[in-house]
Amino acid sequence: MRLPYKLTSLPLAGLALALLATTCAAEDWPEFLGPRRNGTSSETGLLNRFPENGPTIVWKKVIGTGYSAPSVREGKLVFHHRLGFEEIVECVDAKSGDPVWRFGYPSRYRDPYGYNNGPRCTPLLTKDRVYVFGAEGMLYCLNLANGHQLWRRNTAADWNVPRAFFGVGSTPILEDGKLIVMVGGQPNSGVVALAPNTGATLWESVGRDTWEGGYKTGWPGTPPIRWRGTEKIASYAAPVAATFHGRKHLLCLVRQGLVSLNPEDGSVNFKRWFRARVNDSVNAMNPVVLDDTILISAAYYGVGSVALKINPDGKGFEEIWSTDQRRALDRRVEPALEIHWTTPVLKDGFIYAFSGRNEPDARFRCVEMKTGKVMWDRDESWVKTASKTPDAYGRGSAILADGKLIILGEGGLLGLVRPTPDKLQEISRWQVPEFHHPCWAAPILSDKKVYLRSEDRLICLDFKAAN
Repeated sequence: MRLPYKLTSLPLAGLALALLATTCAAEDWPEFLGPRRNGTSSETGLLNRFPENGPTIVWKKVIGTGYSAPSVREGKLVFHHRLGFEEIVECVDAKSGDPVWRFGYPSRYRDPYGYNNGPRCTPLLTKDRVYVFGAEGMLYCLNLANGHQLWRRNTAADWNVPRAFFGVGSTPILEDGKLIVMVGGQPNSGVVALAPNTGATLWESVGRDTWEGGYKTGWPGTPPIRWRGTEKIASYAAPVAATFHGRKHLLCLVRQGLVSLNPEDGSVNFKRWFRARVNDSVNAMNPVVLDDTILISAAYYGVGSVALKINPDGKGFEEIWSTDQRRALDRRVEPALEIHWTTPVLKDGFIYAFSGRNEPDARFRCVEMKTGKVMWDRDESWVKTASKTPDAYGRGSAILADGKLIILGEGGLLGLVRPTPDKLQEISRWQVPEFHHPCWAAPILSDKKVYLRSEDRLICLDFKAAN
């Protein structure tokens, strides 16, 4: 077949480079869980397996404490950490790690359970702005070019917010022209919408009016909910935007359970109680959406998982499967998923996830989302060897790119896995130097570079495939 004149007149080398640029385009990772908010990237041309000594380290830094992942946009990497009595937002050149700007503000947060005192939320980057949410609930909007403050909200002071268990940890999103923030305010300000340019409040929703008034918890033998005004509403899951049957929804997995909101005004579409009976427990996994189905999961004391099929009117749901349903038939049934703090990856109808409340009961599993069927399972309990390095992932985080899962275990073990429901296909594994438990921030990928964050280290790895 003869090519059009303009193409045939190009030098062959130029044509090849143009085709290569088309198939291997770089992509930013500007917010929590990436450009699609689901832990996936469209980048290709990545490592097919690790070199013998691991991927090339491009640069690395010792940083302050925290659990938040960095974000990358247009060559700028922004991360949020804690040094001394200051929370710091820092911007560096993504390719070199060289400093660009730094913004700091006071923080006296002290974790009541002995975890680190740094920020938990991931920076949200737009073309010209940075939004960060600190461990004490300080919400800042900064200029991406120079780090100058544009506005701020002290959410603890502006709303009646009971103290969070492990600090503030629900990352805001931008949706429908609004900044959606889970602040956890009483009595009915669990989730708020703010004007992105000014921080002004647009609507408030979720709390007493959502759950009180005869609504039952779903726990056998318990009376209807009586709201006391001291309940913690905020969770550690970010809001998720989804469309069902042509209608937009904001899915907010708050501490009490899943609430669907209308992004226009915050009105409630439907709700489903979902939490452990034990007070010291959290919801932290983002809801996962497949067609008209939502999956939520938690790891505390048998709460397990539930899959909900949304009704055509968007105002209710049918429960497809749940841990409770199966245990009602057989108490020996093990939950398909008990996800503690990570959000799983969905591919072709199958969930790839780390399940388990603690390191000793960690599992790596593939589960069919619409049926809850476990396709394969591997024990990932974290055991220290004589060399003090983990021989399993423990609980981990994963992202999907170029047909492979990039996994970071909580002990710093990096892995490549081919996602297939037939069997577990691990390609490579490598212990990241200087990383140790706990590594609880998911990897991020931008321009064929993978960025990993531990409690006090930030590392950039070259993930470009050879040739």
